[in-house]
Amino acid sequence: MRDRTSSNTLPFLALAAAAIVASLFLWQGRVGFSLSDEGFLWYGAQRTLVGDVPVRDFMAYDPGRYYWVAAIMRLVGDNGLVTTRVAVALVQTIGLFIALVIVARSREPHSRTPPSTDWGLLAIAAAVLVLWMLPRHKLFDITASIVAVAALVSLVSRPSLARAFGVGVAVGLIAVVGRNHGLYAACASGGVIAYLGIGRNAQRIGPALAAWAAGIVVGYVPVIVMLLVVRDFASAFWDSVRLLLDYGSTNIPLPVPWPWRTDLWHPGWIESLRGLAIGLLFCLLPAYGLLGVGYAVREKLRTGSTPPAIVATSFAALPYAHYAYSRADVGHLALGIFPFLIGMFVLLARVRPSLRFGGAIALLVATLLVALPQHPGWQAMQNPGWIDAVVGRDRLTIDAGVAADLAMLAKLDATYASGGREFYVAPYWPGAYAALERRAPIWEIYALIPRSDAFQRAEIARLDRAQPGFAVVLDHALDGHEQRRFRVTHPLIDRYVHENFEPLPGIGANALYRVYARGASK
Repeated sequence: MRDRTSSNTLPFLALAAAAIVASLFLWQGRVGFSLSDEGFLWYGAQRTLVGDVPVRDFMAYDPGRYYWVAAIMRLVGDNGLVTTRVAVALVQTIGLFIALVIVARSREPHSRTPPSTDWGLLAIAAAVLVLWMLPRHKLFDITASIVAVAALVSLVSRPSLARAFGVGVAVGLIAVVGRNHGLYAACASGGVIAYLGIGRNAQRIGPALAAWAAGIVVGYVPVIVMLLVVRDFASAFWDSVRLLLDYGSTNIPLPVPWPWRTDLWHPGWIESLRGLAIGLLFCLLPAYGLLGVGYAVREKLRTGSTPPAIVATSFAALPYAHYAYSRADVGHLALGIFPFLIGMFVLLARVRPSLRFGGAIALLVATLLVALPQHPGWQAMQNPGWIDAVVGRDRLTIDAGVAADLAMLAKLDATYASGGREFYVAPYWPGAYAALERRAPIWEIYALIPRSDAFQRAEIARLDRAQPGFAVVLDHALDGHEQRRFRVTHPLIDRYVHENFEPLPGIGANALYRVYARGASK
């Protein structure tokens, strides 16, 4: 029987999600800025707004998120960073609402009365979920994982070919936002369909998979149309796929911070607890998925059913654990943690009140230790050196170092690239182009991994055509690895800059910056 009480809470949950996200935005919507990661989304949205095509005309995620942000920019008539954040906050509201609905509709088997909404648990769940929604420029990815879970809950609740088709549509739409999320959602939904076929329903797996595959094609229609219609998009798209296959990873890996590696004798005991909590969460993500899938299969064989949300979150937790482990830092932990978090609150909604409260508080404490310090609003409160500065068209409160970088870029722009002339920054400052509303002279706006000589020569040809007025190269060893410096990963481009630009010593406060101006004689 459907949870009538939870159904009646839908308007309230929608308003609550909107209010929570709005409150968070008021706190930190104009705080913080990253020239690299957040600038990647902002620049792409700006270029999409003026007609450039993601992936074809500039290095990008999959197209969906750019067209969403560009649509909001066009609607409000502003291409600034705050507008980008508003567009992302709308997606965040949708994700938070869906997650709260899943938790609110959880069943409470120990009660003799009809299931009712536990508002205390929902309040803690809302706090935990919204605090884990980071980094803000990746909230499309987090919402994608929540939508995947919701689609699977719907399928397990009432299996049918129509719902299998609907799950496929969801998978396809998710892939429009990010092909990695499409793959994760496909793995999870394929596992769920196989789970539903256990026992007497085995003969239904084939038709369900066919309906599911048809749904994926329908959901992926926006990209399919682009592949067929948009000039040169198909070749750029397949080149981006081949790059991932050749590199063998979606991210540059970091060692997993296992809990037993935590320095418990660190002078700051809060930092020790934080490190321990991070390590435990990295352990719990795959453990939840493995144990949950095992439990679901056992119950399916024994009783014929398992709570739908447990099934959905367990199957989704395993592929999303890959996201967390692909670059094992807190940011990627946040991107892979939502199936686990939703599943834990669903479990807590089903246990006795004495266990429910303790478990919810434990999740909240871990969240405050690990996730809260990642929010720019909190960072600004802890760092009195943050200052007000203009970023593009908006006035924000940002780190003084970032403000100095923006001031340096503005001075270089006024001196060497006035009148809209292009400039070049490498390896990963796409936010510089967005802040100065300038087109990048190259395709690869985030140059992290080694590139072939042929690729570098194509980029050099673009630089030759653009004749940028100045160049800034960050001589930074990513993650402390010398092999990840730009001059190692892109030696031909680095040599081109050195040979075709004149050094400007003493520009910028950071000794790692190599600043150049286009030589008049070259």
